[in-house]
Amino acid sequence: MPAAAYMTDMSFDRNAMFFEAVIIPHRSLSRRGRIRLLTAIGLMGTVSATIFFILGAYPVIGFTGLELPFAGWLIHRHALEGRASEVVVIAPSGLQIRRTTRDNKRHVITLPVGWLNVTLREKPGRIPTLLVGSRGDQHEIGRSLGEEEKRDLARAIREALQRWRNPRFDDDDE
Repeated sequence: MPAAAYMTDMSFDRNAMFFEAVIIPHRSLSRRGRIRLLTAIGLMGTVSATIFFILGAYPVIGFTGLELPFAGWLIHRHALEGRASEVVVIAPSGLQIRRTTRDNKRHVITLPVGWLNVTLREKPGRIPTLLVGSRGDQHEIGRSLGEEEKRDLARAIREALQRWRNPRFDDDDE
């Protein structure tokens, strides 16, 4: 029996999505929290600048004044990074990595499932890097995840690939 005909006789639907993981960076501060944080930084900077003014160290006041805009810029960038997302899908077309940047630009990478490997690259004292790919073409996924989350995602993708490669047939018809 030809392979194409054999695949059409399978009892499970090859067109169904086998796996989907949505990865969104965690951001703990709300807008109100960010405003409170910047207010606290501003108050501490004012107290610090006042102390240096009293001590006669006038040049320090200028640098202290630059702290608030710089901290505001960093906090704003951090909040914008929370808009980014990553979706990992195992579908008939292969494994897709759909990335959306903080600027709402989308990028899709499709990898064939047949020879796909899932690798956790360990580095001492660092969170491991989660890589998917085949034949030297590897892509990092889950950059915003912690160590345990990456391990769980790697395990889930491996299990989904195992189900994809080794389908179970419903032989109750016989």
